[in-house]
Amino acid sequence: MAMPTARSWTLRAAALAAATLWAAAAAAQPAVIYEIGGKFDRSFNQAAYQGAEAWKQRTGKPYLEFEVRNAAQREQAIRRYAERGADPIVAIGFPQASALEKVARDFPARRFALVDAVVDLPNVQSFLFREHEGAFVVGMLAALFSKSGTIGFVGGQDVPLVRKVLCGYEQGAKYARPDTKVLSATAGATPAAWTDPARGAELAKAQMSGGADVIFAAAGSTGLGVMQAAKDGGRWSIGVDSNQNHLHPGSVLTSMLKRTDLAVAQAFDGVRPGVTVLGLKEGALDYAVDEHNAALLTPEMRRRADAAKADIVAGRIQVIDWTLAKSCR
Repeated sequence: MAMPTARSWTLRAAALAAATLWAAAAAAQPAVIYEIGGKFDRSFNQAAYQGAEAWKQRTGKPYLEFEVRNAAQREQAIRRYAERGADPIVAIGFPQASALEKVARDFPARRFALVDAVVDLPNVQSFLFREHEGAFVVGMLAALFSKSGTIGFVGGQDVPLVRKVLCGYEQGAKYARPDTKVLSATAGATPAAWTDPARGAELAKAQMSGGADVIFAAAGSTGLGVMQAAKDGGRWSIGVDSNQNHLHPGSVLTSMLKRTDLAVAQAFDGVRPGVTVLGLKEGALDYAVDEHNAALLTPEMRRRADAAKADIVAGRIQVIDWTLAKSCR
């Protein structure tokens, strides 16, 4: 076997030094792992990205990030960052729960956070949202705005989270106008249902044919197809997670804001193991008003929506959480 040359030793030393520097840099940085759809999905992931960017601007510190392209990459990415010393590691979306749990068990000295699911480990903070509260409010606005008395809902994957949002939306609509008819559908039974705008458009067109003139798109990037179909059909849509009013000004009634940015920034500041639940009271859910939709929301609509928000926070309105009740009645 040939003896190592001076050059080979130099190259090895350089590689080792680079790896050591990378690990040291990672150790000083938090990491965020976006779910399939990417950080610029204009919805759920993008809200998380905005939280990471806000933290970076506030602290002047860098962070690491990875965009999952397929299911196998979830555990690979979390494990890679844990091995290299990133801390904390924040995973976006319930599909990452099992992967994060495996890695968190293997790296008890690392800190992790997860959005939209619970991993019960001493080094994990799990963030949940009371989405049914925000959905109640936008359901009210949809019903109050509707001219036909029929509104729609297109969800992404048929999972408890989507049923929770639908249930809140239906309750808000019926609270505002008891005779409101709500049409609903989901885009599929697999995670691909979150990234299929063509399917979203198809479902929206079916609901418009059924009389719906306002459709809530709670479907990730699939919802972009819903919103485009609503605009093309002369109807209105409701966005979700990020403020999507600007995508089709005058055609988007409002957006249900789900502040995953707050969860990411909070985790980057320091993981607090356990379950953290965020809702209207914490300012983590709301409806969006800006120059793109202000003309659509009358003062009376906003007054009633804001009154309902206050009543929910005060406990005077009890919104059913489908994930707990397993029913919307």
